[in-house]
Amino acid sequence: MSCPHPQPSSTLEIVFADEHLVVVNKPAGLLSVPGKGEANQDCVASRVRAMYPAATGPLIVHRLDMDTSGLMVVGLTQHAQRELSRQFEQRLTQKAYVALVAGRVEQNEGEISIPIRTDVDNRPHQIVDYVHGKPSTTYYTVISRETGRTRLRLVPITGRTHQLRVHCASGLGLAIIGDPLYGQRELALRMLLHAAELTFTHPVTGEQMAMQSAVPF
Repeated sequence: MSCPHPQPSSTLEIVFADEHLVVVNKPAGLLSVPGKGEANQDCVASRVRAMYPAATGPLIVHRLDMDTSGLMVVGLTQHAQRELSRQFEQRLTQKAYVALVAGRVEQNEGEISIPIRTDVDNRPHQIVDYVHGKPSTTYYTVISRETGRTRLRLVPITGRTHQLRVHCASGLGLAIIGDPLYGQRELALRMLLHAAELTFTHPVTGEQMAMQSAVPF
């Protein structure tokens, strides 16, 4: 089975918006930023640009993998983009994901601390490397156990590329269902990983913004 790619569009589901920023619900199969080639130009950045033509600045603050769905905050001004980027870089934001993994997780909660790095011979694949890998930590909590699979709440403390995917596959020994790189794509129409919660400080008002998105699986 292949991940269903959204049809090219100039719209996105808006969770919150004001003149400074917009929080969108990214569908699985959509890039966060443009890729190489004309066929890979449809992305969150281009859709936000089309929806908010008066926006200034680079817009993108953080990214989700193409196969991951869920919450992304995008700055509509240079100030908002810079301030939000600073919060992500300094780990002042809070993020939580929901995933379905193939198999049973026995512990109700736990911590996964495994160093990872890019596999330079097989990009964008990431590998565990206890010598040269970057420290990475994820907390997990079991939401429910279902037949042949476990629903998890994942809280990344660090933000390494593919961190949650590698931590589930290598740390728990159970890949996220539908993961084309670290699991078996054919188990689902899409990778079952969703960015369900995002908390950050509004870059202008200073208000704490706690966003949530319903899990679509």
